[in-house]
Amino acid sequence: MRIVVVNPNTTAAMTERIGVAARAVAAAGTTVIAVNPTDGPASIEGYFDEAYSIPGLLAEIAGFERLCDREPVVGYVIACFDDTGLDAARCATASPVVGIGEAAFHLASLVAGRFSVVTTLSRSIPAIEHNLVRYGLAARCARVRAAEVPVLELDRPGSPARARIDDAIAAALREDRAEAIVLGCAGMAEFAADLTRRHGVPVIDGVAAAVKLVEALGALSLRTSKAGGYAAPLPKTYAGRFADASPGSR
Repeated sequence: MRIVVVNPNTTAAMTERIGVAARAVAAAGTTVIAVNPTDGPASIEGYFDEAYSIPGLLAEIAGFERLCDREPVVGYVIACFDDTGLDAARCATASPVVGIGEAAFHLASLVAGRFSVVTTLSRSIPAIEHNLVRYGLAARCARVRAAEVPVLELDRPGSPARARIDDAIAAALREDRAEAIVLGCAGMAEFAADLTRRHGVPVIDGVAAAVKLVEALGALSLRTSKAGGYAAPLPKTYAGRFADASPGSR
């Protein structure tokens, strides 16, 4: 099966690292393709960046959908912890689309009574808290914490990012009584295994969680329902710079 992992920001180095993390957990026979748009923000840190990243995300999915007859995709992973553009992406394809935030929350709820989220910056906390309520898992989350690490610092050699994440996890275990930790950024994926060993509790990376969930959905032949809000967009004309994205007849 083929899984496409879309990093909605434009930083290719982060996409490469996300792809490595996704392939590390993929089953034999699963091909993982990691991509990012060429237009949009270099990192997604808040609602404003998120809005400008969605057109590029949808364009990447549309490109693979045009080739689906020859090169079918079993599902897509949105590799941004805010689950950027998730609802729109589910309208764009019948293949399952899984956001790494939703995937990580659900897996954490299966292995722990309560979990804390460690994300990058404080400005990201409201979006994560909103998603926890939306997914019905707010009661299982002890707290959403910020390590106060800009996203691009995760890629910089010599950055204090890893140490700050480590400190935030220790605080979550000590003060929140968390039984598991969810890493709140796709750029943290490579840290999960080591942090699990270091802290002695499950530390869950959403990239790995989403890849395994897409594999499970593919194995069960489950696809996105088109009976309601995830129905394909109605044919119409879009104006200006989005003219090429106009939904056609379906």
